[in-house]
Amino acid sequence: ATLSESKLDAYMHAGFNRFSVGAQTFNDALLKMCGRRHSAADTRETLRLLRKFQLNYSFDLLFALPGQTLNDVKLDLDEVTSFAPPHLSAYCLTVPETHPMSLGRPPEDEQIEMFEAIETHLHLDGLEKYEISNFARPGLESRHNLAYWRDRSYWGLGLSSHSYDQTHGDFGMRFWNSKALPEYGDQCVKSGLEFSEVLPATQREALLEHESLTDFCHMFLRTLSGLSEEALRKKFRPEAIACVLTRLEPLVASELLSAGAGAFCLTPKGQLISNKVFEELTFLKGDLPQGGLTPAVSNSYCSV
Repeated sequence: ATLSESKLDAYMHAGFNRFSVGAQTFNDALLKMCGRRHSAADTRETLRLLRKFQLNYSFDLLFALPGQTLNDVKLDLDEVTSFAPPHLSAYCLTVPETHPMSLGRPPEDEQIEMFEAIETHLHLDGLEKYEISNFARPGLESRHNLAYWRDRSYWGLGLSSHSYDQTHGDFGMRFWNSKALPEYGDQCVKSGLEFSEVLPATQREALLEHESLTDFCHMFLRTLSGLSEEALRKKFRPEAIACVLTRLEPLVASELLSAGAGAFCLTPKGQLISNKVFEELTFLKGDLPQGGLTPAVSNSYCSV
């Protein structure tokens, strides 16, 4: 509800070339229940503006909301595909059991039906799934999100934005901007392009091997191309890779993962309970053998 033609013109002149529409749903009652300030009419106007200027964008769809039915989801899908979005992210509402919005949510079997309906509908509209929750027309996959999922560096601009420098130290560094506008402005003025160098210790974190390995496994497995053996070899020690393979084997045996073509991938069954897979691939400091931090170059631990 914040986009106007004049703002869009300013963004385009500043060099912005992709937009994200946090619509969630076209159901006004559900939007109000979620505490959203915008209306379905606001979303329609935003989409009309983006279409008028033929701009690239992603649409966020939220499902499994309290009181939401499968028919509600289908109505959302009918409307959003009428705008032919280049990209769509479909997220299942995830809240703690004690959260007020956990009450009245559809049961798990209905949530699965909703996600299957989303996948089928979007496929018929030409939007292909390339990550657990993301769909795109061929060639319009999000390069920004792929940076997350493929362990590449990215730079976040604006209050509270997070960044990642894959080249820092042995296993990369996360850093994030201040939530306070005056402090953020001061840090921008002092830093120039070497932004992470001036941030206090409370705004940066050098990753340890087990943290990096956890992120690496979780992010790569989110994509349909899966967890690449070659990528693992380039970054981690053979001992760490052996630890990963030990945990992957029972997941393959349980048909939550498939193995082949140099990668491990979530199966359709695994995608539905991906958090269970990620839990098994979460590493603590004591889980990895002690030793040097030189990335692995051997192939001996990575055959399927």
